[in-house]
Amino acid sequence: MTAIHPPKIETFDTVTGINTDPKGIAREIEEFRVEDFGLYVARPTPGRAQFSYLESWLLPGLGLRLTDFWFTPGHERDQDFYFDVVSVEVTGKVWRTTDWYLDLALREGRGLDVLDTDELLAASAAGLVTPSEANRALEVVYHTVEGLASHGYRLHDWLSGLDISLTWRRR
Repeated sequence: MTAIHPPKIETFDTVTGINTDPKGIAREIEEFRVEDFGLYVARPTPGRAQFSYLESWLLPGLGLRLTDFWFTPGHERDQDFYFDVVSVEVTGKVWRTTDWYLDLALREGRGLDVLDTDELLAASAAGLVTPSEANRALEVVYHTVEGLASHGYRLHDWLSGLDISLTWRRR
């Protein structure tokens, strides 16, 4: 079992162009793009052996952070997009995410996996998340799974029905 940890908090300052991760490490962003439905973030990932670049969309209305990792040779995974279940708060030009443990790995057009349910349950049992926060995280997963399944596990088909159009650098 994974060690229990408090929810991970990350900030994205669109004025300074800085993304501060849960460990307090600040990284420069190559591109921020604010849309009515969310925030696009693109940056290299120096020091990471598994991937060299990431693109993410923060989607507050869906409670999701969608990421396309640019895996390096030998570290590829059978996934096209990775979803973190999050809450998103926007204060001025700063976006702040709180990660609610649950994740999904989407294999475009083929299926998905729900991940880290054990982490959410352990955090809930330890009092690191309230029952309402845990319930909200589960509701986000249920809504996401239902939406993707009803659209053949095609991300853009599901999102277009919600008037969300995502653009990516490499897709």
